[in-house]
Amino acid sequence: MENLTPTELVALVNQTLDYAYSSVTLIGEVSEFKVNQGKWVFFNIKDEETSVPCFMTLWSLHTPLEDGMKVAVKGGLKVTKWGKISLTVSKIAPVGEGSLKKAFEILKKKLADEGLFDPARKRGIPEDLTRLGVISSTQAAGYADFVKIINARWGGMKVLVAHTQVQGLDAPEQIIRALKYFNERGDVQMIAILRGGGSKDDLACFNDEELVRAVAASKIPVICGIGHEVDESLCDLACDVRASTPSNAAELLTRDRTTEKIMEKVERIRDKINSEIRMLESNLMQKKRIIETLNPENVLRQGYAIIAGDYAIGSVVKITTLDKEMEAKIDKIKERENND
Repeated sequence: MENLTPTELVALVNQTLDYAYSSVTLIGEVSEFKVNQGKWVFFNIKDEETSVPCFMTLWSLHTPLEDGMKVAVKGGLKVTKWGKISLTVSKIAPVGEGSLKKAFEILKKKLADEGLFDPARKRGIPEDLTRLGVISSTQAAGYADFVKIINARWGGMKVLVAHTQVQGLDAPEQIIRALKYFNERGDVQMIAILRGGGSKDDLACFNDEELVRAVAASKIPVICGIGHEVDESLCDLACDVRASTPSNAAELLTRDRTTEKIMEKVERIRDKINSEIRMLESNLMQKKRIIETLNPENVLRQGYAIIAGDYAIGSVVKITTLDKEMEAKIDKIKERENND
């Protein structure tokens, strides 16, 4: 190999690293964490024997970091001009129950203080829900349970599915893209984010700050069915409707076929009762009109008079018209000829 300058050597090594290890994931403990100039993040990832310097931009940091936290970081290896190896981090997530809990509580308080979980912001499930967008791994058991219950309960719903990873460092970015996709399409009435049960590490992606903010900012209402009933993620707190599991999400979004059959019977009975009421009202109005025709006042309004008394010569009878009452003495009585 020809003679190289230090700069050429570093460039050659970086080219080789980029070809052989374009992306690596390290798991270790954070040390010497610091932020410079409000935009550059520096820290080390270490184990019992070795420490690797790491660098990333502040806007790429979507989870709280503190010294002593165990994390998984993904990025590309580089040799600096000082001849030291460094990892340029693109993604990072806490690992292990202690670190996950600490990061969860820090971010939960931050977002709660901003009002991101305020109940007044939340929207319900549309009453006429016929078009649903689903974000999930189509290979996961939770998604299969969701589809099974949707099909068993009620048909007629159009379901569009965006397949994404639902765990790991790449999952938040994929789910965010799917949320953006459905919001830009604008042809679904609700979006469901689904993921079955798993460990806290498996569900940690749903505590990613950028993803939580995307859920809260969605123009279309979002329902989350993540993990088991006891699991809680920040996406659960930010979404419009929280379901305990993917199966529960399916139940909340659809009507039960058996219940709907009962409602159909109730509707038929109600229609029959209303029909009978209308028939009785019609009969009543008809009888009312007959009674009205027999009302003496109506006879008087037509110009007739009512004579009351003893029809005998010399008797005094009372004559009533619409606006007068009179008395008359009968002087003569004659039998009326039959006009038939």
